[in-house]
Amino acid sequence: MRKNNKRQVFENVEVIDTAAKGKSVGKAPDGRVIFMTNTVPGDVVDVQTTKKRKSYFEGSAINFHTLSDKRTEPICEHFGICGGCKWQNMGYEHQLQYKQKEVLNNLVRIGHLGLPEVTPILGSKKEYFYRNKMEFSFSDSRWLTLDEIRSQQEIEDKNALGFHIPGMWDKVLDIKKCHLQADPSNAIRLETKKFSIKNGLTFFNPRQQKGELRTLMIRTSSNGEVMVLIQFYADDPTKRTLLLDHLAVTFPEITSLLYVINQKQNDTLYDQEIVCHSGRDHIFEEMEGLQFKITAKSFYQTNSDQAHELYKIARDFAGLTGEELVYDLYTGTGTIAQFIAKKARKVVGIESVPEAIEDAKSNAVLNQLDNVDFFVGDMKNVLNREFIDTHGSPDVIVTDPPRDGMHAAVVDQLLKILPKKIVYVSCNSATQARDLALMKEDYEITKVQSVDMFPQTYHVENVVLLEKR
Repeated sequence: MRKNNKRQVFENVEVIDTAAKGKSVGKAPDGRVIFMTNTVPGDVVDVQTTKKRKSYFEGSAINFHTLSDKRTEPICEHFGICGGCKWQNMGYEHQLQYKQKEVLNNLVRIGHLGLPEVTPILGSKKEYFYRNKMEFSFSDSRWLTLDEIRSQQEIEDKNALGFHIPGMWDKVLDIKKCHLQADPSNAIRLETKKFSIKNGLTFFNPRQQKGELRTLMIRTSSNGEVMVLIQFYADDPTKRTLLLDHLAVTFPEITSLLYVINQKQNDTLYDQEIVCHSGRDHIFEEMEGLQFKITAKSFYQTNSDQAHELYKIARDFAGLTGEELVYDLYTGTGTIAQFIAKKARKVVGIESVPEAIEDAKSNAVLNQLDNVDFFVGDMKNVLNREFIDTHGSPDVIVTDPPRDGMHAAVVDQLLKILPKKIVYVSCNSATQARDLALMKEDYEITKVQSVDMFPQTYHVENVVLLEKR
């Protein structure tokens, strides 16, 4: 071990496991854990620390002695800088193994839960080009590579259309090709940048709050429809129309071409007016004959194929016979509720976002479903005794909360309702484990199924079936 500018260097560290947020794990000579950002289990490396805490270090590998047999060659030229696909250097079969391991560790270590025999994680058939939604940022001062900095040459091309560098809100990496969304996504992004530069549209500067072009969102659906939304900061109607008309002509497959004028400090869309330049103001997604109208503000699972698999698992776990009253908590735009409706007597969906409930109701009409009802409000306030008395006590509850999990008051209400079954769908097995621990005296976990929605990343969904003891 040697010192280097107050940062320690540990030599010949074996990487032994993965940890939260895509990091990997080794051990320092004193036994403390080292969390690393650029290694794969099985590597043997020299690590330079970046942070020192009482019980652990953080760092990155500066020299590789042995490369893991779990490694694979990343296919993206932006890997390691972009930060979006942190596990692209690990073989997919190993990604699945570590994702399932994390889920089970969280359930056992955090929740102290007894588990049945666990079904192997369901992998994605598509390892790349699986996302149906991507958001890109414009910048007039792009992130420069080390080679560009070292060249000491004057950089003329400073515009970028791509992703924020992790942890840097004002730095954007220009993306040549992204492997997450299928065509025509890359072509639309590249043409938008090329045409904008050629015609003098200015790119956004977040520090100075100036520039015309702010963000680009592209949504695609499994039936070939495409939505493009450009967010402008400063608005020049002539330039705006020139760009949008060009995209409409160049990409006739665009179903919905939209724009926003947003001069807020942040670029969130939910309080903004969306203007339709051409085509529809929405696209459609299809699943088992159901149509889902997707607007610019709609939430929809970003991997359509795996969303179908996830919903099938949730429906199977619910074991519906057609006689059950089902509550779908955190229903979003009502996709799960409508997906299971044909197997249930009635489904009641609850969601806190008014626009999502409007979409859910609209889609229910579109799908001619008369056995679904949707209600808006904060879950911990809506799901009360009066609501149960009015709408009936559910036989089954499906809950798919955000990453923070369920509020303690919601868990408490579930334990008062005591439905026969609870199907808990989670994108964060740590908070899922916390919530399940609060229910283990009344419920037994009878099924666990992890689903990989996001290959090349550390994210994983998990579905658990609880049955009343």
